[in-house]
Amino acid sequence: MEIKRIETDFLLIGSGISALNFALRVSDKGNVLILTKKKRTDATTNYAQGGIASVFDKEDSFESHKEDTLRVGCGLSEEESVDVMVREGPSRIRDIIHWGVEFTRDESSDLELWKEGGHSHRRIVHAGDFTGREVEKGLISAIKSYPNIRIFEHHLAYELIIIDNSCYGVYALDVSTGEIIQVISKVTFLATGGAGQVYQHTSNPNVATGDGVALAYNGGCRIVDMEFFQFHPTTLYTAESQEKQFLISEAVRGEGARLYDQDGHRFMEGIHPRMELAPRDVVARACDAVLKKRGDDFVCLDISFKDKNEIKSKFPNIYRECLKHSIDMTKGHIPVVPAAHYMCGGVYTDTYGRTDVRGLLSAGEVTFTGVHGANRLASNSLLEALVFSARASEVAPDWMVEGSPPEHLLGNVRRRSTIEESVLAVHTKKEIKQTMWDYVGIVRRDYLLNRARRRFELYKEEIEELYRNSCLSEDIIELRSLITVAYLITLSALKRKESRGLHYNKDHPEMDSNFKRHTILKKEG
Repeated sequence: MEIKRIETDFLLIGSGISALNFALRVSDKGNVLILTKKKRTDATTNYAQGGIASVFDKEDSFESHKEDTLRVGCGLSEEESVDVMVREGPSRIRDIIHWGVEFTRDESSDLELWKEGGHSHRRIVHAGDFTGREVEKGLISAIKSYPNIRIFEHHLAYELIIIDNSCYGVYALDVSTGEIIQVISKVTFLATGGAGQVYQHTSNPNVATGDGVALAYNGGCRIVDMEFFQFHPTTLYTAESQEKQFLISEAVRGEGARLYDQDGHRFMEGIHPRMELAPRDVVARACDAVLKKRGDDFVCLDISFKDKNEIKSKFPNIYRECLKHSIDMTKGHIPVVPAAHYMCGGVYTDTYGRTDVRGLLSAGEVTFTGVHGANRLASNSLLEALVFSARASEVAPDWMVEGSPPEHLLGNVRRRSTIEESVLAVHTKKEIKQTMWDYVGIVRRDYLLNRARRRFELYKEEIEELYRNSCLSEDIIELRSLITVAYLITLSALKRKESRGLHYNKDHPEMDSNFKRHTILKKEG
């Protein structure tokens, strides 16, 4: 059967801050097509509450921001990448303000700056308590004035077209029609975000299934430091089962909120000098330890001692969401639990977003730039996405592939059989997520990691057979992405015989200088 073929100059996979920023910057260089597997606003960016960390305060400095980032990264952050990010950050934020993104201002009309865990100064630029939504809205509004930028919603990229180590685009599934399409492009830009859905509890939206890492790994790219997965200490606990936990922003603790167990003991005292404003890995492990020791379902975050109107003014969205669950944060505590939040490892790129494959660029959470090291400093994520997607746009014209791929080499695009496998896919997803939470979570042990590895090796074989021989569907494609990411995280964790940053292994509880290096995985063949 004839396969639909589309050609473009720039193909973008994803619709978050990296993709939108890149699109606006290359729009004068050719036609741009954005593929997003859900709606254009279903990107992880849209759910970012805290803000964007950058130096705007006269008391602050690039060196201070750099030092904070390197310290939290536990010796694995790449200094050159960090330096690029902090120095170019303010200019990139001014760019998106120019494009229509509106941030909260103080009484002097200067940018209002929050302080978050791990930061030595107030440097978090924000839009109330839902910065991501404002950034997404502003950039999408700006894109509407460019007729050469098209967005295809409900299109799921499932395989890169790679010939002789050059990327010519992707194969994608039109989820709404079931049609398979080829998108041929001179430059392909991966901006698919994270992979929090690989865990049972996550703050990430349903789209965060690690598709970009799976695409790049199966396409021959290096994948780096996947063992460092950040768990946010405070997501809203509800009795109902949910695929996505609502995030209680770090900024709430930045404004003074305290953590207690259910007996009223402030457990961060004595654990870290900054207590609730310690780096996220420290706070998440402390919460996890309390829950496991006591057998409780949640710990308590309390800011009710602050002025009621101030709380409602600074955190209107969090206040409203809590009220939906009959929780008034101005009168009592918020029940919170840790949840998978951010993938610090990913697809290897240089400081201009170039991957190992010609024609393939990448930026944002899907990548490893070396900025985060073993742990991400709060609100450096949107900053990293802005800075490195802008730099990728600079080299994009010189990274283009020549011509189109030969027709006879595109033969692996084919219609699948019509066997219905969705029930099996959904069931296996749940098993993967549960295994990751129980065996490859906040606190790890070698024997648990090995149990997970053996299970995932079997799953990988079964899922690959399913992928090759069944009807292509969104469930099956996402299942293949999830098992790929789960396996890579587990294998990376097994290779690191120490505890560093986000990777804590009870069998190797100390940091070991012999492991002050990156974990690099590449698919055989």
